[in-house]
Amino acid sequence: MLSIILRRLALSVPLLVVVSAITSLLESFVPGDPARTVLGVNATKEQYEALRASLHLDKPFAEQYWLYLRDILHGDFGASLFSGESVTGTIGQRLPVTLALVIGATALSALVGVLFGVYSATRGRFSRRVIDVVSLLGGALPNFWLALMLVSLFAVRFPVFPATGYTPFAQSPGQWAAGLVLPVIALSIGGVAMISKVTRDAMLSTLSLDYIRTLRASGVRPASIVWKHALRGCGLPVATAVGLSAIAFIPGSIFVENVFTLPGLGTTVTDATNQHDLPVVQGVAVTFTVLVIAVNLLVDVVYSLLNPKVRVA
Repeated sequence: MLSIILRRLALSVPLLVVVSAITSLLESFVPGDPARTVLGVNATKEQYEALRASLHLDKPFAEQYWLYLRDILHGDFGASLFSGESVTGTIGQRLPVTLALVIGATALSALVGVLFGVYSATRGRFSRRVIDVVSLLGGALPNFWLALMLVSLFAVRFPVFPATGYTPFAQSPGQWAAGLVLPVIALSIGGVAMISKVTRDAMLSTLSLDYIRTLRASGVRPASIVWKHALRGCGLPVATAVGLSAIAFIPGSIFVENVFTLPGLGTTVTDATNQHDLPVVQGVAVTFTVLVIAVNLLVDVVYSLLNPKVRVA
């Protein structure tokens, strides 16, 4: 298993380089001048040129990117062009909010999706059609629209949960959990749809295998066959679906955080993009990439636990 982890980590290094390069290139195409945005229209030409030089904006793109990589290797993501705060410090403050949202949505979609999938596979054709319809709707409806509908229903019409804002866990665990209910539900709907359908299809295939028939003929209880034997046989496709959902939740959190005004990385990168705050944009992009790599690595570990053949591959 250690060799799998080391190999995946080695393959992730080029991915980080490519993502940071693409982010820098796309940000350079955004209309506007970061130096002019920071200083405003009343700054003198000398002030403008000095700021451009300090930000390396007067150098070619390749040289700018090389200087950025050099700073990253020294553990320095730079500072915000507007607040002057360290990008590393900003990410450290905002990351727990995004992690709580993504982890909560992943856990909820995995639990509900597996339950729906197993129920659909064992209860007949009508429930399978219901799952198909739910999967279609869940995959088609954008999560920011779902977020607005949830706010309208459960925060405005029926004020059960707060519509916006975030309470730190250390300040009040109850308010922290209540503030994440609607964002987590809005983010997890698409994952529930995909995981339930994958689980349903995998369960139907597994329940038709010979060893399942042998267990039935041996008098093993149906519940034990479904939850202990058949579900374990569905582990690989279900783990893949959960991993893909978690990866989709990372960029999806940008829209949900903006709807609920959560102080996470999603709102941070949105504000930084509007302000041409390139160091913050690059730092958040690298952080999102690291999260994707971590999810893929975790899925690989689960694979090796479910199927020992993967450890040899």
